Amino acid sequence: MPVGGGLTTRGPRNLLRQIREAMAGAAPAQERLDRVVRTIAQSMVAEVCSIYLRRGSGELELFATHGLNAAAVHETRLRPGEGLVGEVARMAEPISLSDAPSHPSFAYRPETGEDPYHAFLGAPLLRGGRAIGVLVVQNRAERRYDPDEVEDIQTIAMVLAETVASGELMAQEELRDVEVAPHRPERLKGQKFADGLAFGHVILHEAPLAPEKLLSADPVLEEMKLNLALADLKAGIDALLEGGQGKLAGQSFEVLETYRMFADDRGWNRSLLETVRSGLTAEAAVDRVRNEHRARFAKARDPYIKERLHDFEDLANRLLRVLAGDSPGGRVLPDDAILVARNLGPADLLEYPRETLKGLLIEEGSAASHAAIVARALGIPCVGRLPGLRDRLSEGDLVIVDGETGEAHLRPRPDMLESVQSRMAVRSERQAEFAKLKAVPAVTADGQRITLLTNAGLAVDLDNLDLVGAEGIGLFRTEFQFMVSEELPRLDTQTALYRLVLDAAGDRPVTFRTLDIGGDKVLPYMETTEREENPALGRRAIRLGLDRPALLRLQLRALLAAGAGRELRVMFPMIATVEEFRAARELMDVECQWARRRGRPLPALLRVGAMIECPSLLWHLDALLPLTDFVSVGTNDLFQYMYAADRTNPLVSDRYDPLSPPALRALQTIQKACAETGTPVSVCGELAGRPLEAFALITLGFTRLSAPAGGVGPVKRMILSADVAAARRGMTSLLGSSAGSIRNEIESLARKLNVAI
Repeated sequence: MPVGGGLTTRGPRNLLRQIREAMAGAAPAQERLDRVVRTIAQSMVAEVCSIYLRRGSGELELFATHGLNAAAVHETRLRPGEGLVGEVARMAEPISLSDAPSHPSFAYRPETGEDPYHAFLGAPLLRGGRAIGVLVVQNRAERRYDPDEVEDIQTIAMVLAETVASGELMAQEELRDVEVAPHRPERLKGQKFADGLAFGHVILHEAPLAPEKLLSADPVLEEMKLNLALADLKAGIDALLEGGQGKLAGQSFEVLETYRMFADDRGWNRSLLETVRSGLTAEAAVDRVRNEHRARFAKARDPYIKERLHDFEDLANRLLRVLAGDSPGGRVLPDDAILVARNLGPADLLEYPRETLKGLLIEEGSAASHAAIVARALGIPCVGRLPGLRDRLSEGDLVIVDGETGEAHLRPRPDMLESVQSRMAVRSERQAEFAKLKAVPAVTADGQRITLLTNAGLAVDLDNLDLVGAEGIGLFRTEFQFMVSEELPRLDTQTALYRLVLDAAGDRPVTFRTLDIGGDKVLPYMETTEREENPALGRRAIRLGLDRPALLRLQLRALLAAGAGRELRVMFPMIATVEEFRAARELMDVECQWARRRGRPLPALLRVGAMIECPSLLWHLDALLPLTDFVSVGTNDLFQYMYAADRTNPLVSDRYDPLSPPALRALQTIQKACAETGTPVSVCGELAGRPLEAFALITLGFTRLSAPAGGVGPVKRMILSADVAAARRGMTSLLGSSAGSIRNEIESLARKLNVAI
């Protein structure tokens, strides 16, 4: 094959038309496939052209070839990662070699008769960023395929992927075992991001492209169309920025600044223009560039790089909607819409109509992601960490979102759907029961008063105070405002949010937790020079605040300004030593002095507390507590540090039970120390929002719980039915157990005492 010969001198458009012609007609699928590989081979001056497709088993099967032994078709199969073809599929990237047999990944299959061929060029058939097959061309002579030829075969592979997946090239019956569009019932186990149950029909956040929209009849016109869409995209984001949508932490326009910045990225814009000039439509160009970004960076381990990939992903999705004349806010959704996305930005989620959006399924993300936090605030059931989800679904498929178990049921059987509907009816009855309790004081059956608060972090969370009857906000997470912004929020921006929260709470108490960033919470404008091997135990939360005192002082200044003339409660997270709390409190004193010197009004009452979430404090409470006005137990981090088990890692997060003797004894130690010193103490971790765990907490003597909004009702019902004095007598003996968990014993105790858990 001459270097630079054939196709690359003309561009791929003529070949793409020839492929379309080869696909046309009523001939059997195999005959049309044979015509396609023959057409590609002739146009690329290749002696071999082969198409491999992925079977349901994951194997890559030779479906058609020109140049290899025809008897190998449907006989030759390669396991994932086996041979060069398997490597192309595994990496989801092209491979170009001048002497393929000398490559360590080469796998010889004698039935194919490929002995004479040395030059190899393979490209993945990408469908949603996942390889559903491989397109290969080969030549006898040892030679290098030039970059234009690699570009051309990627374009051809993209067209083949869409036509195979759509059934245009092969009937659905012939594709029955090809892993392109599954149609059988499936159950996927993921992670619970937001509690609740929902079922409905799939709406793809990233709509697939129809095959007929891939090829361009007029490249110049398509380039103009792309440029206009880019201009509209930027103008639309600018309009949202100017509008200042107050949905996210009071400042949702900060989220959109991310998209505006990336919309101007030169590399991304250049890739789009080069691709549309190669003969694809504007829509196909955006889709191809998006797939290439996804395949290239999906394997990245660095969280910052992954977040940048998500930024480009969101941007590409927005551009496709502009090209289609569509937008999330403008879409007409079915009444039972379940949104499915690889990943999702909080601004995108808020643009969908809440009244018809019943559930959310996400391939990636984490329970601490922006979309998950917003979903919980809006009461939308959400399950995440579902690898391969998008490629297992088509628009309109029926799905179940089980936010109770962290599962997704795709195309469920009728009996499964009936079961979920029954569970939803029970949940609805319970919610109605909880609503009746919202004005009832949380007093146990034996007369002990329990203070029930709620956790928050978004402006939309503030509505929950009245909806669930919470007595205040026991934990307001301030970091979300920082996480959604591409630059450090200004003093007036921070002050406005904190004032909004205090105004909404009225005379009810609010405890603000200072910045808990670092670890898995990466801020793009605060890149670190050194990568931490274990960021969860690294420079995060108060450690970062003390290392960068200007950052912490700015936040404290905003909090003091917002709390002028009223009670202000501020809590420092991840305190591991008494010295850290002293240093943090000194910064608060410095800010108070700064305000006094300038005649600025201060809070009428200032209370400063510490989060107890580092086990080291358990043996230094006698020194810490006299310095604090209050403390709060962060059980999520306390237990993951106690058990050295990352709570966000599904491989280890279930290896310990918080209802174990060591965990409960640690909590008892804290409660007793606080009682002896008269230090107010609350529990604001997830345990406080689950009835059985909350039962254990009040039995240990805790009388102040801060729960997620959805947990306030169930926990209050439990409190009203509990006889704490009787429960305490039973708990004493359980704490001496040598078992790894006493969950069953605590549940038996609660049922014996007729506690509503």
